[in-house]
Amino acid sequence: MAREEEHIPSPLEQAILGDLPVLTSPEVAEWAGVPPEQARRLWRALGFPEYGEDVAAFLPSDAEAVRTLGEVTRSGLLSFDLAVNLTRALGQTMSRLADWEVSAMVQRVEEMQASAPDQRSRVDAAIELVSGFSKPFEDLLIYAWRRHLAAAAGRIEALGSEDSDLHSVTQSVGFADIVGFTALSNTLTQEKIGDLVELFEVRCADVVAAQRGRVIKSIGDSVLFVNDDPERAYDTAEGIINVIGRDPRMPDVRVGLATGLVVMRMGDVFGPPVNMAARLTNVARRNRIIVDATTADHLPPDRFETRRMAARPVRGFGIVEPLAVRRR
Repeated sequence: MAREEEHIPSPLEQAILGDLPVLTSPEVAEWAGVPPEQARRLWRALGFPEYGEDVAAFLPSDAEAVRTLGEVTRSGLLSFDLAVNLTRALGQTMSRLADWEVSAMVQRVEEMQASAPDQRSRVDAAIELVSGFSKPFEDLLIYAWRRHLAAAAGRIEALGSEDSDLHSVTQSVGFADIVGFTALSNTLTQEKIGDLVELFEVRCADVVAAQRGRVIKSIGDSVLFVNDDPERAYDTAEGIINVIGRDPRMPDVRVGLATGLVVMRMGDVFGPPVNMAARLTNVARRNRIIVDATTADHLPPDRFETRRMAARPVRGFGIVEPLAVRRR
């Protein structure tokens, strides 16, 4: 009987991985040419569970991945700690991408199985889909990574030309959330909640991309985004309201914008503007945009009309006078 910690891949997992686990963790470390503790740290950074030293839970491709990382650190190009940080970012990104991909393909698997119920099971349909889709998606994955890497490097290059701190940059931060999501979710089925959140995220992402911004993260009923330019940040916020709040089939939204110096680390942003944008959503009325004074100061007065709202306490900031803004 297999021990509780041992994992035997299912037929679908085997079809995706293309191999069976035959190596123990000490064998992986030996194959990779790295100390066992370093191998364990890299494996944990990828987001995978550890196994006992006598459990054959690893594939040759696992050992090859650890070996590649070990060679990069031995070359002196990256320190081991930096390699771990990059590996952790990769693991977290790929984990979310994989969950998203599987969720998106479930319906297609069911359609394929239903079209020939006597000829294939659901697992058979999933294996057929994975076999046909994996290679094109891998190519697309590398292409998208290079494109985003080039864009990120371009942003760093622009900062460097100004002799700035490469981790700190002035950005307009936007926070959009669904009004009354908790109460709304209590009236919907789980499937409809999932559909609503997915549609909200997809529409927000399309608007942000169209305005040359970036979605930093989606948190169920809210989206955090950034723009280099305050006016484009406003256009993003207005666009989100138009595609979500103005759609009678969708719930209302609120958007807060704040501008200032933020710290950019591991794909996330931190700093007072991030917190302020989130706090401002609690002030905004339905389908309205509320901004801080810095953002208002950067919006051309000949194109935008701002109105000071009543001063109020904002957690972490004291008394704040938010501003309502609209295009003239």
